[in-house]
Amino acid sequence: MLVLLCALLLPEAARAAIPIQHWTHASGARVFLVPSPSIPMLDLQMDLDGGSRRDPAERAGLASATAAMLSAGVAATATQPALDENALSEAWVDLGAQLGASAGLDRFSMSLRSLTDPVLLEQAVTLAVRQLAAPAWSDAVWQRDRLRWQAGLREADTRPATLAARRFAQAVYQGHPYGQEVTVASLDAISVDDIRAFYRRHAAACRAQISLVGDIDRATAERIVDRLLAALAPNGCEPLPAVPEVQPLKQAVESRLPFEAAQAQVLIGQPGHRRNDPDFFPLFVGNYILGGGGFVSRLTTEVREKRGLSYGAYSYFAPGLHAGAFQAGLTTRPDQAAQAEAIAREVIRRFVAEGPSEDELRAARDYLVNGFALRLDSNRKLLDNVANIAWNGLPLDYLDRWTARVESVTADDIRRAFARVLQPDRMVTVVVGAKP
Repeated sequence: MLVLLCALLLPEAARAAIPIQHWTHASGARVFLVPSPSIPMLDLQMDLDGGSRRDPAERAGLASATAAMLSAGVAATATQPALDENALSEAWVDLGAQLGASAGLDRFSMSLRSLTDPVLLEQAVTLAVRQLAAPAWSDAVWQRDRLRWQAGLREADTRPATLAARRFAQAVYQGHPYGQEVTVASLDAISVDDIRAFYRRHAAACRAQISLVGDIDRATAERIVDRLLAALAPNGCEPLPAVPEVQPLKQAVESRLPFEAAQAQVLIGQPGHRRNDPDFFPLFVGNYILGGGGFVSRLTTEVREKRGLSYGAYSYFAPGLHAGAFQAGLTTRPDQAAQAEAIAREVIRRFVAEGPSEDELRAARDYLVNGFALRLDSNRKLLDNVANIAWNGLPLDYLDRWTARVESVTADDIRRAFARVLQPDRMVTVVVGAKP
């Protein structure tokens, strides 16, 4: 009854075919539009090849710094005065709209949200164009924010979870940009000139992926896209160097760090798979059974339910343009860390060797299929999915076929995919805070 009620209440787009319109802009940008007239709002996301994998090693954090500084004000033009960060923020509040920027491992993303009332939408797009075309890049703001960021890093260094995550990334990625660490020193090396240059190099219209979901038609979408990309056109289209692939581990790596804490941190993993891996769905469904399903996963059952060694254990894949990490983890009492680690490693080993039972697979498929509509029950969630399709070059009918792909996964598919991707005898193990 709960599933039926959710289905009745969710937007039509969550239950019917998702009508994704796609075209290529004259600049080379690829555009994806889903008209959604149920709410008078537009959500737009522009993704660019400017994530942290593009950071110079000695300036790790540059992509994130650039994203943060994009809201530090806009420069003056021949007809309009400059806006400092407070005036810019107030201008967005007055419109009831938002423009934000962020940097992940692969993507530099800018997101616009506005009501689609013609007057308000026009003003929001105009302000977004100003912000993208002429960021202020205030040195004073950067000096202030850098000190705050560095203080946060120093505080994070006192936490065992931070130390474990850092050591894990270093061991898994082996010098690949995915594992680069932002430090006090790397932030000291970043200047406003570096930020300005990074933005000009990576905010290139020719490589943009723009996704729009909202109460607009194609003609309106084309006008908005034209204006936003015109703001980036002066940046040019400088070719970017290829980023190397994440290399597989040649042997097991163990790192055990002493730390006085109430809980020991245990992380186990290795390089996983790329997002465009043909076995994405077997790996996705299989991981739900292994450690992604919360209290019904094998890791939680064995570590928590049967032995009471932790409040919970988990696993996940983090695929990207390159092989993101597979990570399993738990926290436990320091004197129980060795036992909990051994059990988690054995659960992973057995799952890779044997795969799931038919009962586990049936329950996983049912849960994932019945919960699919909740992945699309807002414009923001739908936009996230459309942007995922755009960025990863997935088929336009990816969402329409999602449940069928999940339902078609077999136990043999999972066993084969996990055996190909994971090597339990060559994993990284990081333990912070265990008692000898």
